[in-house]
Amino acid sequence: MEYSVGRVGRVVVARLFEGEDLHVCIDQIAREARIRCAAVLITGGFRTADVVVGPEQEKPQIVPRFQAFAGPGEVLGVGTLYWDDAGPKLHIHTAIGKDGESLIGCPRRDTRTFLILEVTIIEIDGIEAMRQFDPHSGMNLLRLKEDRTA
Repeated sequence: MEYSVGRVGRVVVARLFEGEDLHVCIDQIAREARIRCAAVLITGGFRTADVVVGPEQEKPQIVPRFQAFAGPGEVLGVGTLYWDDAGPKLHIHTAIGKDGESLIGCPRRDTRTFLILEVTIIEIDGIEAMRQFDPHSGMNLLRLKEDRTA
């Protein structure tokens, strides 16, 4: 286990409009506001999303299994935002519902807003964290510089 103790910094609230992509908008906000570490909450609607619902295979590296969501439908989610070498990366898990059916997983692509998506970004100050490539999984995973004094 690695952990670091930080404190709440700025809080950003955003409204996404019909058709806007969650990942594109979060990337833009993080770059413009220079947010390096944050917790992210979303509430609203998705029109579409390609959602990771588990691994297609685990070895030799993880290959994600995608399931398409075709909405419109309701969504709520919680995630984190940390940078890798290319910039900010949102990792979010959501529950998406439509007509009594639900899809729970990690929306990674084509995350298009239906009507409105309310986003709250809670910046975390005082920690050093980033996503680094892990050769065993083939994924960019969170790494922390341990500092338990903040």
